[in-house]
Amino acid sequence: MTQHAAQITHRSVTSPAGRIHLVEQGSGPLVLLVHGFPESWYSWRHQLPALAAAGYRAVAVDVRGYGRSSRPAPVDAYRMLDLVEDNVRVVRALGEESAVVVGHDWGATIAAHSALLRPEVFRAVGLLSVPYTPPGGPRPSDVFTRLGGGAEEFYVAYFQEPGRAEAEVEPDVRGWLAGFYAALSADTMPAPDAPDPHFVARGGTLRDRFPQGRLPGWLSEDDLDVYAGEFERTGLTGALNRYRAMDRDWEDLAAHAGAPLTQPSLFVGGSQDASTTWLADAIEAYPVTLPGLVASHVLDGCGHWIQQERPEDVNRILVDWLAAVTA
Repeated sequence: MTQHAAQITHRSVTSPAGRIHLVEQGSGPLVLLVHGFPESWYSWRHQLPALAAAGYRAVAVDVRGYGRSSRPAPVDAYRMLDLVEDNVRVVRALGEESAVVVGHDWGATIAAHSALLRPEVFRAVGLLSVPYTPPGGPRPSDVFTRLGGGAEEFYVAYFQEPGRAEAEVEPDVRGWLAGFYAALSADTMPAPDAPDPHFVARGGTLRDRFPQGRLPGWLSEDDLDVYAGEFERTGLTGALNRYRAMDRDWEDLAAHAGAPLTQPSLFVGGSQDASTTWLADAIEAYPVTLPGLVASHVLDGCGHWIQQERPEDVNRILVDWLAAVTA
């Protein structure tokens, strides 16, 4: 990234949330990059120079609630409809009519719904780590409550009560983030027979099951400082409110139940990532749900933080796919 650092531009654009902060590099067809939880634009630090060098205008945003973007207080402000509108406003503010949108983790779901709801703006969609699942099905809170059973609680259910997860994380943001990143990284995740870090024992905390004492290979102390510095400044509520708005999304998107994404699409997952393995049925359904799928890859030995764990592989896949869909 060093040789390209001077070419990176930070700016903010107006959105319904107030402002969206973005980082831009390169010129050419617009590629909008959307991060997940608990991350920031910085999660795309390896992709920005690679896409710029390949002839694209690469733009990574701080999703509302994160970083230097606005952080509205109400949970309702984190509905998927609002996040899609933020992406549209970014494209328009950059003087463009359309873009390719690529997302990771929650960003993959935001990217997918941006393409679903605004196909005239988002002409192709790339999904990293989290497969596309069409709207519909049971109410999300009911599903996540059942997943834990009696003795444990699924992390998404744990995140639902305002203030609860914040009380765990915010006294030691840096340490919590280090453990969370390590828990989902291929080289530091707990052994298969260890307690699953996606679940919380009744009366416990998520960090009880995090690995201790070693950062994953993709995460330097300096990288961790960047992430920790942002969340120490902003707190975690804006990021966690995305989880708390899921039932509202279920209601908002009911008219789109079962809808496929028809634009040219891409999926890249990690073989060691629960988001990929738990949603294997969603990947198998791609001929129906992603009829425009151009390429699908599962990277062997890769965990959840895919574009940071395997930046060279992801950059190559993205550039090849973009060449096919922007020709």
